[in-house]
Amino acid sequence: MTPTRTDLSDFASGLAARLPGAWSSEYQRHARYEDQLPLAEQLWDVGHVDYIVSQYVLTHDAVLHGPDSQRLYVSDRPRHPHQFVIAPLVPDKNGIKPHHFAGVEEPNGIVVPNDPARAAAQVSRRVLPRYEQALAAVLNNAVDKPDPPHRPAPPRVAQVLTLTLYSDGALGAPYESVPPDARMALYAHGFQYHPHQAAFLLPTAYGVSDRALRVHAVVQQLTTKGIGVNLRHPAPTTSAGLPPASPKAAPSTGRTR
Repeated sequence: MTPTRTDLSDFASGLAARLPGAWSSEYQRHARYEDQLPLAEQLWDVGHVDYIVSQYVLTHDAVLHGPDSQRLYVSDRPRHPHQFVIAPLVPDKNGIKPHHFAGVEEPNGIVVPNDPARAAAQVSRRVLPRYEQALAAVLNNAVDKPDPPHRPAPPRVAQVLTLTLYSDGALGAPYESVPPDARMALYAHGFQYHPHQAAFLLPTAYGVSDRALRVHAVVQQLTTKGIGVNLRHPAPTTSAGLPPASPKAAPSTGRTR
């Protein structure tokens, strides 16, 4: 625990009186470490001030309330009795949601001397311009993007190709389950029809990377035609396993039997 300084309240009041616009100071003491956490979670800082508030028991702090919903956090700088730390707080307004901060750079805080006049000059020059810009961006986002940018659900499709990754390494689909409009796409990207298995299979000889590229190409081609594509593992079975897909890529006539 850091020693409690007696001049924080007076410093915060003197700082508020010297900042541009109408500012007021609200000083509070903390009986427990947990009491400082609500403000710590509102810090708009990813640097020095955030580290101090999360790692030290500070016993007290102050919040400066300014124009246009601006708020500044003020507290001790541990082991530096002639300095304080000051950082912006996130806007405390209804309708502000986490996604409104996306793409907005944190204004961050600074270390200032324990002279209110000098500290006010540094805050006015180094903190408030960044804070005002970030605050305006968040408030604009709240107006323009009130709801989170959730991804839309995929459109419903009448035809779906389900490719199965079998336990023996084969990748393909039973012939009867393949939509007729999808068969030529499978042939074009290396899938072969195996009559004795009644399935389209992608030869293992292509290798993992090549097979992934071929499947990706099939997905792109079929989805542009309005055909959905799924990839699944087979259901557990106790029957004898099927012979593996041909280890060598061989040309196919594309005929069925």
